[in-house]
Amino acid sequence: MGGRGGWWRGKSTPAKVETYTRWSFHTFPFIEVATFALPAFGYVPAPVNWILFLLVSTHAAVAAVTASLTLDWTRGRRPLPVRLLWALGTATVVIAVVSLVVALHGPRGADNGAAAGTVFVGVLSFGIGTLALAVRGTRRMVYGVLGAAVGAGAVAVPAGVSAPGAAVAAGAVVLAAGFFTFTSAFSVWLLNAVYELDEARETRARLAVAEERLRFGRDLHDVMGRNLAVVALKSELAVQLARRGRPEAVEQMVEVQRIARETQREVREVVRGYREADLRTELAGAQGVLTAAGIDCEVSGPVTGLPAEIQSALGWVVREATTNVLRHGDAARCAVSLRVAEGRVTLTVENDGAPGIGSGSGTDTAEPGRGSGLAGLRERLREVDGVLRAGPAGSDLFRLTAEVPLPPDSVPEQAPAPEPGGSPRPVPHPVSEVTS
Repeated sequence: MGGRGGWWRGKSTPAKVETYTRWSFHTFPFIEVATFALPAFGYVPAPVNWILFLLVSTHAAVAAVTASLTLDWTRGRRPLPVRLLWALGTATVVIAVVSLVVALHGPRGADNGAAAGTVFVGVLSFGIGTLALAVRGTRRMVYGVLGAAVGAGAVAVPAGVSAPGAAVAAGAVVLAAGFFTFTSAFSVWLLNAVYELDEARETRARLAVAEERLRFGRDLHDVMGRNLAVVALKSELAVQLARRGRPEAVEQMVEVQRIARETQREVREVVRGYREADLRTELAGAQGVLTAAGIDCEVSGPVTGLPAEIQSALGWVVREATTNVLRHGDAARCAVSLRVAEGRVTLTVENDGAPGIGSGSGTDTAEPGRGSGLAGLRERLREVDGVLRAGPAGSDLFRLTAEVPLPPDSVPEQAPAPEPGGSPRPVPHPVSEVTS
């Protein structure tokens, strides 16, 4: 997807929040100039109005650069711009005082006092709000706002403002600077919280994979440990019998051969997941895991009555698709549907967090460099004459479809889909994990 919409949809949720936060702060300079500098042209005569405009514009530009670099520091991408913060603080005080003095003691206009007070309060408020991005701790932010208000009142009186006017200016600074400081603090908190939630989600997915690997290791140990112990015992017995010239040694080695072949078969079943790839279990596990991850998951269609090999193949499709919705997409909704019609069973997995199944895997042909998960799923479906299709389905949907023909005498029963309360199991698998 190209264009601006594709650029936005291609971002993760934390990246979207960060982009929104940055552009919000990038609009503050325009708001400062439009609110406090441009009105001066209607109240203050030239050249004082141009002086106020240039001073406020300079302050807005410095504040914009400071906000951008400080947000980078918040995300740990660069050191704290200490010098720039000092420069912004100094510029805030100097420009506020100069604008107040110029407006009050320059050429008299229609309403110099109102223009001076507006510029004075606006510059201080935006400056304190931007500096709050580099402050950690609510108490320090409150001290900063109160200090700016006290300083505003202390500077306004010597500049020629009456005591009541200075008090009003100090109160206005408390309100305006407090609002911008709260905006900055909340924006940083929200940005950090979204990134932390995203990291927690990735950690949960990694833990699910680790748990499945442990389960796989336990299954493999159960199969190999028991059978290898029997092989060792019978081999030792065969050696002893052979040394004595007993014909029973041949029978023992035949038994060792049989156990070895049985072990090979059981290990293959463990590796390929045939022992637990039950479609109903996988659907219940997918619904439970996705719901726990905050994704609205809906499962529909008949589950029971399908042949065991078809259930196993479709169970793997559900497992791999769910893994990728968790790890590679940014979905808020996922729908899994099972449909039986015209001698074919169709499994469809849709999510609104494209790409969903893996980057660049939206075709029905496995190509070099594509995700190995799709190739693995196609191999499993090929064993039951099934096909797999995956790709975008509209502007914000990704759809994976698996179709498998049913045997002529197979008529599945209509059964309700797994309930959300079913016992979910981790869907990622250590052996065939879909990667982009």
